[in-house]
Formats: sequence, C-alpha cells, structure tokens
Amino acid sequence: MARYRGPSCRLCRREGTKLFLKGDRCYSDKCAVERRNYPPGQHGQRRPKFSSYGEQLREKQKVKRIYGLLERQFRLTFERAERQRGITGANLLVLLERRLDNMVYRLGFAPSRAAARQLVTHGHFTVNGRKVNIPSYLVSPGDVIELKPSSRNIQMIQESLEAVVRRGVPSWLELDKEQFRGKVLALPTREELTMPVREQLIVELYSK
Repeated sequence: MARYRGPSCRLCRREGTKLFLKGDRCYSDKCAVERRNYPPGQHGQRRPKFSSYGEQLREKQKVKRIYGLLERQFRLTFERAERQRGITGANLLVLLERRLDNMVYRLGFAPSRAAARQLVTHGHFTVNGRKVNIPSYLVSPGDVIELKPSSRNIQMIQESLEAVVRRGVPSWLELDKEQFRGKVLALPTREELTMPVREQLIVELYSK
C-alpha cells in the first residue's frame, strides 16, 4: 500500500500549522513551522489564493495527515460517520480519535501517531487482555489498553511516557504509568477536541 515517505515537516509547512508528526521536535524551536512558516517549494513564499474548493481540499488533507490515513481509508471512515446519528463532521473526528493507534499516542506510549501505528502493528499492545495488531481497531468506553510485559523495556516507549507530562493525557482517558496501562473513560466530545480543524469543510467537499 502506498504511503508518504518524505519529510514529515514538509506536510506541516504545506498545511501552515503544526500537525505534530515528529514527536518532541514539534515542541522545540527546531520545528519547521516555527522557523519557516510558509509552504515548501519554489513558490512557497507567495501569498496563496484558495477557492472554496481549495479550502475544502486543504482541510481534508490536513486531517488525513494528522491521523496518517490514505484517501480510501479516510473516505470509508467518512461514510461510516455519515451513517451514524448526529453531526457528520463531529462523528468523523470521534471515529478518528477512537482508532487504536491514536489512543496509544494520546496515552503517551508513542511520540507520534506514526510511531504508535508501528508499535500496534508489531503486536506490542493488548485491548482487554487480547492482542490487537490492527491500527484502525476502534476502541470503546471501558476498554483497557495495555503494553505487553515483554515490550516495557523499549526505550522509545519509556522516553515517550516521561515526556507525556508536557503533552498531557486527554480527560476522556486514564493512564497508569506504573502498570503501562490506559483506560478509555468515555468518547470525546467535539468541544474536547481542540485541534484547529474545520470539519464542516470536509463534509461539504464529500457532499458535492
């Protein structure tokens, strides 16, 4: 399956905001958005002019890149959100937040969602005592996500847990650092998701 392999910081610069794709680097003064806050490329410093379609497309690309999804995965998630009751845009963001790789990142076991996806794929985590190696697995309230005992000495995980104080753990999750365990207390509401996302533009794009 095709996946972007280029510099992660280029994606942040293209969207004009921090997407937190590089872990600790995004919180330091080395962040590319802080140093060069304009799109990459030869014409990056020109003032961009977007049509309404261009704004919708950029918003979709931004959310895809935040969560690390390909177009087909993102479209299927949107269609599922559309079938649910409630506001489609809010449903979409909640479905994306429920992904296991995102929850591993949110709990602080990994410095980025890309790293969390790799850890999940390699079978380092269990959900309610059962090994799950599917990053797109949707967790539910009450689920317990735990790092396998044989994986607790991985340096990246230990360093990420030490740095979780700076990033913080969302209110809908509970982290037990001593037991390498996290619990999903509830599903997040739209108000609790503070990312700079205008999900209504994505709904408008797919509704055409």
